[in-house]
Amino acid sequence: MPKVTASDKIDGVWIVEPTLHGDQRGLFIETYRREWFPNGREMIQGNRSNKQAGALVGLHYHMHQSDYWYTPVGTIRVVLHDLREGGPTDGATQTLEISGENHVGVYIPPGVAHGFSALTDVVMTYLVDGYYNPADELGVAWNDPVIGADWGVADPIMSERDRTNPMRADLPAGRRPYWPMRT
Repeated sequence: MPKVTASDKIDGVWIVEPTLHGDQRGLFIETYRREWFPNGREMIQGNRSNKQAGALVGLHYHMHQSDYWYTPVGTIRVVLHDLREGGPTDGATQTLEISGENHVGVYIPPGVAHGFSALTDVVMTYLVDGYYNPADELGVAWNDPVIGADWGVADPIMSERDRTNPMRADLPAGRRPYWPMRT
């Protein structure tokens, strides 16, 4: 049975340390089960992201979608920041590394900004509980000093979108998550 623990920094975030099964043939890992996450919904879409070392993605957030991230190849530094106004962990930032070595997965609820930097070349998979909706693809500045994230990369390779996301204090009205949200 995997070790599934609630984050001690951000309410609704869950960290999964799966059970590894291996022998001379290789390794088997159960990476996700819906029942591991209280109040979670069924994941309905799976995605894969290949990134080169030094790439930085985020910070993105959704008002209505949860994500589950797993990295079978390489190492990423995950940055999470709680944007849910009025919540018990509003303003909290958490970083963790997930990789093909530690096999950790992370469940991210709506309202929690999330991004990652590729510390090596990586293959990252993620499941979501909502189909792609451009109206629910929101962002906050990756380098906002209020968030204070340590991305672990000196000269990040980024998209224009990620470079130009607003600071937390400048999020437009109606685009700031609130508490309570569905987790």
